Amino acid sequence: MTHTFLSEEGCSSSTSLSSEKGDIDNDRMIATVLSEEYANLDGAVGRRLSTLPSIPHVPRINTFIPNLSDASLDHQRLIQRLHAYGLFEVKVSGDGNCQFRALSDQLYGSPEHHKYVRKEVAKQLKEFCSFYEGYVPMKYKQYRKKMAKSGEWGDHVTLQAAADKFSAKICLLTSFRDTCFIEIVPRGQDPRRELWLSFWSEVHYNSLYELQDLKLRYKPKKKHWLFF
Repeated sequence: MTHTFLSEEGCSSSTSLSSEKGDIDNDRMIATVLSEEYANLDGAVGRRLSTLPSIPHVPRINTFIPNLSDASLDHQRLIQRLHAYGLFEVKVSGDGNCQFRALSDQLYGSPEHHKYVRKEVAKQLKEFCSFYEGYVPMKYKQYRKKMAKSGEWGDHVTLQAAADKFSAKICLLTSFRDTCFIEIVPRGQDPRRELWLSFWSEVHYNSLYELQDLKLRYKPKKKHWLFF
């Protein structure tokens, strides 16, 4: 498949651009350090759920939000599945950034790098538009600009873009009635790691771990000194 590369659009303020770039660079430095510490968690949930059949992933945008009654039933179903498989959720804020916060927690051991994760996903959507535009039933430029904004809900297209960008297999334990397990694999490459999320369908994402990983996750962290 041919890659489509698009040129960067100009910014109205060079000062704001410089400040934003500095924030992203700082996030990248911290994320690199944290990624090394949390890499040994990879595969733990996968081993526990290795017998679950998965369904093929089809990227799609969010099309509906369930009503309160359906959402409550879905949430109870998800909780039951978490208990059945001995898993726990690291809960992230429901501020519209939950997908990116959950991915950040899986990648870097903290949900606080969600802005960097969204920035990288938005870059992937822009540079490789031919991969994703066929799944978006609106003007693609409008869609990717919307997804670059903080607070915009991520969807199954951004999950595919994240899998491609970070060379990761993203696995969802879901609240869907017909299946509880979805895999999103990166295009044209072998995944270098697994990221596990819980998905309260069309409502919220959290980061997913085995119960036995509690001690590892909450052990005293090293201090990382950054010099600017």
